[in-house]
Amino acid sequence: MIRFYKTPSLLRKLMPGYTWRRAGQGKTLYLTFDDGPIPELTPWVLEQLQQYAAKATFFCVGENLVKHPEVAKLALAHGHALGNHTHNHLKGWQTPPDVYAQNTALCQAELDALQPGAAKKLFRPPYGRITAAQARALRPTHELVMWDMLTNDYDATLSPEKCLQMAIRHTQSGSIIVFHDSLKAKPNLLYVLPRFLEHFTRLGYSFETL
Repeated sequence: MIRFYKTPSLLRKLMPGYTWRRAGQGKTLYLTFDDGPIPELTPWVLEQLQQYAAKATFFCVGENLVKHPEVAKLALAHGHALGNHTHNHLKGWQTPPDVYAQNTALCQAELDALQPGAAKKLFRPPYGRITAAQARALRPTHELVMWDMLTNDYDATLSPEKCLQMAIRHTQSGSIIVFHDSLKAKPNLLYVLPRFLEHFTRLGYSFETL
């Protein structure tokens, strides 16, 4: 099975209107967590981050914000950022632009209620799949955030040890790193996240929000 951890440079060149990494920031990394918030895992993630004074950005599914606003509020109280991941985790390539825009707006309404007046609006398309028309509609109001390192933590066939090894190997200064605070990713995340934080903290890196 072929897994992509590092986003190919050719893809970044072909899609220049997206944020793939933050260059020129020294020894800084940008952790992101997709698909939450959920009470079964997100509070544990927050505890791990707190141990290393690490900040992160959570790309939230709107229906999870509706179900678990207290978890999202906890993330904000810890100084983390929240971003939009559509309301129902839509597959962009299979969704008409108007439906996609409406679904994204539903999620954004939940985010705006949690953090009124927030200057920056972040959006990450589920699965990294978004059409040109969908992107054009969002770009005036949102920074479209992709990644340059995908941990593949959701892959049940990937061992925790291999997941950690590859995550460390493909992370560099300025990397935007994707983890998932989802039950699907839980077995790998429980093993990888504390060790990933410890490794890069020991090397002198800091973790910031986007």
